[in-house]
Amino acid sequence: MAPASFPALSPALVIGAAALYLAALFAIAAFADRRAREGRSLIGNAWVYGLSLAVYCTAWTYFGSVGRAATTGVWFLPIYLGPTLVMLVAWVVVRKMIRIAQTYRITSIADFIASRYGKSPLVAAVVTLITVVGIVPYIALQLKAVSAGYTVLTATGAQAPAPSWWQDGTLLVALALALFTILFGTRHLDSAERHEGMVAAVAAESLVKLVAFLAVGAFVTYGLFGGFADVWARASALAGVKGLLTLSGAGNFAWAQWFSLTLLSGLSVLLLPRQFQMMVVECVDERHLKRAAWVFPAYLLAINIFVLPLALGGLVLLGKGADPETFVLTLPLAHGAGGLALIAYVGGLSAATGMLIVETIAVSTMVCNDLVMPALLRLKLIRADGGDLTRLLLNIRRAAILGVLLLGYLYFVVAGEAYALVSIGLISFAAVAQFAPALLGGMYWRGATRLGALGGLLGGFAVWAYTLMLPSVAKSGWMDGAFLTHGPFGIAALAPERLFGLSGLDNLSHALFWSLLVNGVLYVGLSLWRAPSGREASQALLFVDVFARGRSAADPVFWRGRARRADLEALARRLLGAEAARQIFEAHARDSGTGDVTDLTADARLVDIVERRIAGAVGSASARVLVAAVADEEPLDAGDVMDILNEASQLRVYARALEEKSRSLEIASAELSAANAQLRTLDELKDDFMSSVTHELRTPLTAIRALSELMLDTPDMEEAQRQDFLRIIVAESERLGRLVNQVLDMAKIESGHAEWHSTDVDLRTLVADAVKATAELARAKGAEIVLTAPDTVPAIKADPDRLTQVMLNLISNAAKFVPAQGGRIDVRLIADADGLEVQVEDNGPGVPPADRDTIFEKFRQGGDALNRPPGTGLGLPISRRIVDHFGGKIWLDQREGKGACFAFRLPLRRDGANAPKQTNSAEAEETT
Repeated sequence: MAPASFPALSPALVIGAAALYLAALFAIAAFADRRAREGRSLIGNAWVYGLSLAVYCTAWTYFGSVGRAATTGVWFLPIYLGPTLVMLVAWVVVRKMIRIAQTYRITSIADFIASRYGKSPLVAAVVTLITVVGIVPYIALQLKAVSAGYTVLTATGAQAPAPSWWQDGTLLVALALALFTILFGTRHLDSAERHEGMVAAVAAESLVKLVAFLAVGAFVTYGLFGGFADVWARASALAGVKGLLTLSGAGNFAWAQWFSLTLLSGLSVLLLPRQFQMMVVECVDERHLKRAAWVFPAYLLAINIFVLPLALGGLVLLGKGADPETFVLTLPLAHGAGGLALIAYVGGLSAATGMLIVETIAVSTMVCNDLVMPALLRLKLIRADGGDLTRLLLNIRRAAILGVLLLGYLYFVVAGEAYALVSIGLISFAAVAQFAPALLGGMYWRGATRLGALGGLLGGFAVWAYTLMLPSVAKSGWMDGAFLTHGPFGIAALAPERLFGLSGLDNLSHALFWSLLVNGVLYVGLSLWRAPSGREASQALLFVDVFARGRSAADPVFWRGRARRADLEALARRLLGAEAARQIFEAHARDSGTGDVTDLTADARLVDIVERRIAGAVGSASARVLVAAVADEEPLDAGDVMDILNEASQLRVYARALEEKSRSLEIASAELSAANAQLRTLDELKDDFMSSVTHELRTPLTAIRALSELMLDTPDMEEAQRQDFLRIIVAESERLGRLVNQVLDMAKIESGHAEWHSTDVDLRTLVADAVKATAELARAKGAEIVLTAPDTVPAIKADPDRLTQVMLNLISNAAKFVPAQGGRIDVRLIADADGLEVQVEDNGPGVPPADRDTIFEKFRQGGDALNRPPGTGLGLPISRRIVDHFGGKIWLDQREGKGACFAFRLPLRRDGANAPKQTNSAEAEETT
């Protein structure tokens, strides 16, 4: 504490400044919430996201780092080196955490771990209990910092009478923060929604504490000293100070302690509930992580620049008898800068309040979702088919916020004076480090199981409590500390701080080594001992492969059973409110192509959607229990999971094929548009053609999509029917490919970019080959093809592939319109002195009179009055372009009552060249 000669500030002034700061936080949070309601979010910004991560810098950083630097020198650095190293791999690790949390509406670290291991309520409860026990000392740390700072500024201390509990300023601060957190942290039940006001307040708090700390550091370094060099020079004259700038003072195991602190802080920036809340749950856009990956380390660097100058300056100016954890306040206070000391106190208050607000929101969500809610369900105090639960759940969270803060206050009263700020913080860091194997292993190892996670968590936590937490209680004087030296029952090998004879390490490194070793061995060993269940295997796939799954309608849904839409809708209304439930079901009705919500089928995907949304309100484990209460679920084994995966994989293959065809269609459409732009007189034809192309291609596309969705939504479909659907999808895909190729061919011909390879062609052989190629098609329609042709005909100069295309188009078109019984197609080749003529005649219903004049320009889009089926759409126009290119002509010879006869004629050139006709755009217009 500061010497009595320090000038004191008025308690009213300090309390007023603190109250004014808290009121400013209220105003910022209220403003952010109002902007969010107006659709103008303040937190949808990478800078705000990066600043919000600085909630890591609490009163420990603000006061404790200076205290640690004054006693151990550079040993405060690993606490910030760990997070900096973690941010180097943030795009790999943290981005995956964010994607998993956003995809499955995960609301807390307990929910994250429990969801990975089959949505286990037991795993969620264990993680929550570890969190509460481990984080209470950290909350006490913040309250201790606020209390100590007030004592320093107002010069109250041991000489002042102890106030009554209802007059204790620390308690009043805790209650004020509880009110703030309740107002801005429990407005909505769905915890997966953003706490806009809270995030904005935390970002502002990060700026306040940074500016205040830098102001004090600059004042000491450049106001009381002549700069950094002056601080080093004057401090070097003090006995023992030189050792603070080296690792030599830490003993033979300095490297182990440095590594332990770096590892511990690196894990903590991922696993502390408040860090998970801000880094993962409150992330608006995972791309913001790219900026935060350097903004956060830069912030850590900035706030630590003056730590050593403050520590050394305090030792020089105040002596080693002063409390180094109060140097931030006492240095300006002792040198007449009372205003700066007050600003410094507000900065420390800011550091403490930011942590307390976010931590209590995160922990209250876990307590409500993973302890209270499952207990109420187990005791049948609430039911899935009862009344509205939103108000009850919000009140549970509010009570949890108040309870957690009061627990922290109780720990502060009981044990807070026995430990320095940093020591209390490290105890909490070591507790949450026990989540590392279950969380990180679960993200990358499919074989990890619920049993392994439970064994590792319980084993590691037990060792942490025995080797670190229990000694802290003993050193506080609340129990006999003899077992620390001699071990329980005199068994030295079980001494908590020298377990199994391991000595030489500091207490923290010792506890971290044993707890993580036991945790990791149990996690891996128990996971390998027993294979994962179906539920665990399915969740493992969703987590490990989250970047390949989770956002597509073709992704697997690992649920089988029966459910009723009305039951699911009622459950959603109970937990989310009527309006939110209505939006969920209406959105699914739109996405699935269902016109009305009442027509929705309670399939696996709808169950999955409802469960995910409810998970945002009550957690994944409780959501699983609630949905199971209103639906008849069939248990899955590992084989079922693989079957669902295989089905989803098949659908993905077809979806990718469909995508490729769609891209081809886009290219074809672009080429067609360019070609038709050159034909100014053919605007009407162009519009008709594009409309027909769209219609023709939509038919197979619609069939593929409909069958795929039906297979996806009917996991229990009979295998025979599923194979029929797959065959149809393959056939429609092939049809789609042919149509796209026709579109591309048409586009190339229209634009003048088609390739022509003319050679001598025996038209009789070409026609005969085309008849043979289509014979099977005719037989399938119950028709026969009859060819009539002379033995020999003169050769013509043409492209055989193009003429074959014409023949196949004409014969295929005829085969579509012949009667089901007694169908006949006559193919005739006639030669004369001027050229060769080919006729393809069918005995179908013929072409309606309205279409006869435009049959080669307009394309059939459906049936007609004669019940004639739709045509191919593109074959006749392509055929006309090909025949025109070789100087011939094509026409329809309509014979009433005798079907349709399509014919084309190619001239014989007297010079024998029979060169193809070349047309430019103007000639094309004239010909048309």
